[in-house]
This record gives sequence, C-alpha cells and structure tokens, in this order.
Amino acid sequence: MRIELHHIPISELVKKYTDNGENGVFGYNGKLNIRPPYQREFIYKEEQRNAVIDSILNGFPINVMYWNVCGKGKYEIIDGQQRTVSICQFYNGEFSIRFNNNIRYFGTLADLQDKFLNYELSVYFCTGTETERMKWFQTINIAGEELTKQEIRNAIYHGTFTTDAKRMFSKADCRGYDKGKDYLTGSHIRQDYLEKALKWFVKGGDEEVETYMAQHRNDANANELWLYFNSVIEWIETTFHPTDEQKKIMKGVEWGPLYDKYSKSKKKIDLKKVNAEYKKLMLDDDVTKKSGIYPFILTRDPKYLSLREFSKAQKLAAYKRQKGICKKCGKKFGIDDMEADHIKPWSNGGKTTPDNCQLLCKDCNRRKSNK
Repeated sequence: MRIELHHIPISELVKKYTDNGENGVFGYNGKLNIRPPYQREFIYKEEQRNAVIDSILNGFPINVMYWNVCGKGKYEIIDGQQRTVSICQFYNGEFSIRFNNNIRYFGTLADLQDKFLNYELSVYFCTGTETERMKWFQTINIAGEELTKQEIRNAIYHGTFTTDAKRMFSKADCRGYDKGKDYLTGSHIRQDYLEKALKWFVKGGDEEVETYMAQHRNDANANELWLYFNSVIEWIETTFHPTDEQKKIMKGVEWGPLYDKYSKSKKKIDLKKVNAEYKKLMLDDDVTKKSGIYPFILTRDPKYLSLREFSKAQKLAAYKRQKGICKKCGKKFGIDDMEADHIKPWSNGGKTTPDNCQLLCKDCNRRKSNK
C-alpha cells in the first residue's frame, strides 16, 4: 500500500457536506465518502465530539486520518469518520460547545471562524488493493473508541448481506432493536444486536460468525437471519407472555439455543406452573442469579441459578462439629480436602443454612454430585 501525507484545511473538508442517512454521508466538495459500507455508525459521545472542536480552536493537534484513494478524484474514509462528522456537524450548527466560558456555535465564533476553517488536518492518502485496505483498517488505531469485534467483521466482510443486516439490527430505530430490546443487552448501534443474532443463527461463536459472513457477504439480503431472530423473540413472547417485571430478568439470556431445543418440543410448557415456579425462585435467597430462572425452568440445570454456597465460617463450624470426619466414607481429612454439601438438597427444599451443612471429602462429594 502506498501512503502519502496531505494537509487538508477544514474549509475544504466541509464543502458540500451532506448527511443523507441510508444514502450516505459525503464531504470534501462531494468527493469524500465519509461513511463507506464497512464503516460503523457515528458513536462519539458528547464529550468526545466537543473535545475534537475544542482541540481545533486551541490549535492543538488531533490524530491523523486515513483516506482510501478510489480513483477519479474520489476518496473514502478508512479512519477518522468520528472526528470528520464532529467537525462537519459543528460547522453546520448542529451543536455548540463551551469555549472560553461561553457557549459557542460555529455561527457565533466571530473572529475564531477563520481559525477553525484554516485548521489543517493531517490526512494520509492510501492507495492499494481491497485486501490491503481492509488489513490496514483492522490494524490502525481508531482514535477515541476501539472497534468492537462485530464492527471489524462488518468492515472485513462488507457487502450486500452486511449492509442489509446493519439496516435491520444497527440503525437508530431499526426493527431489530424494536423487537429485541426487552431481551438483549448491549448497544445495537455498536453492533451487539447483530452479533447476538448471528451467533444464535449460526449456533456458534466468533469463528462460526466470521465463516458465515465470509460465505454470505454477497447475498442479496439478510432476510434469513431476520426470520430466525424474529422467530426466537416471537417464541419467547407467545410461550411465556412475560410481564414487564419478568422481562427484566429475561434480558441477556441466551435465548437462541433455548429456542432451538425447546420450541419444537412435544412436551407442552405449562405457563401456570412456570409462573408459580418463577415466583418461588424470585423469593429464594439461595438463588443469586435471577436471570437464570427461565433457563433453569426449561433445562432443570441448577448451574443457571448460581446457588449460594456455604460460607467459610459455616464450613469451619461443620468441620469442627464432624471432627474432620467425612460423613460418607468415615475417613478423616484436612479441611482443604473437604467440601461443603447440603444435607437436604436444595432441589428438595434444603436451604444454605448452618444446620443443613455437612462436609464430605472431595471424592465422595463429586461421586454424589455425578449421580
């Protein structure tokens, strides 16, 4: 890749700046594509955006930017989108900053307007193949906000599939957010919803997602992904009819694998019994992870509940009471070679209380747990 340093005054950058939403963001007299298909959404927080303008007005340097040379006098941003949009939005009067103890829009900068417009940005013009460009995009330092894994995938595997998937799951008012906001955590703008939908759909992790995106990057659309995601959410809602309170603990659950296993099960889920058990588990002090209630109800695996363990004091008291003798095999052990166990199992109503604590040697306890 050939890289050449240029100095671009802000007055040139902001010429014919337009933000056409889905149809693109352009500047530099219409020659610069500020948001190519592989770029993320604008995610700077107010303080980051304001810091860019403050640095410029103070004459401080800001990090270099990288533009890809597309030919025929056209360019696209590889790195610097967040700073570029901040500069252009301020020039357009879309926000103000506090400077020298005064609230200033660009239109009220007075004698500082020329200083702002004459400020020179350091821009590297990069010429090379798509592979070289994408590799560069992966490795350069993105100032202010580190790219998420999914943002990097979107860049590497950009194409018609990714463009459509981002439209469904990553835009401000997208249907993916509207449909999944009660059940997914994270930021859809930072691609968390898209990443989760993909992982559920491909039934795997990062490697499987990357393989799928590489194979399907030129698909006409992402309808298959959307239909699956929509089916998962519809199954949650029609199966459990959750209240607002229940939705709070459903948020963040790995619903995809549960849908795959239980949505087509011949055994019908009894909502009345589910709700009764939900209320019981919500009141159980031994259940330390309430978000695991629904996965537990479906799978019966107590690992989802992170059941409260006996404290060191309770374990020591039981050790002294038993004089170091294992309740199962009758042999004596040091306390570090023994584990606390419920006399009456939690599944049968036993509580994590001192009177329900016994010590077993590690071998006996693990044999007991495997039964």
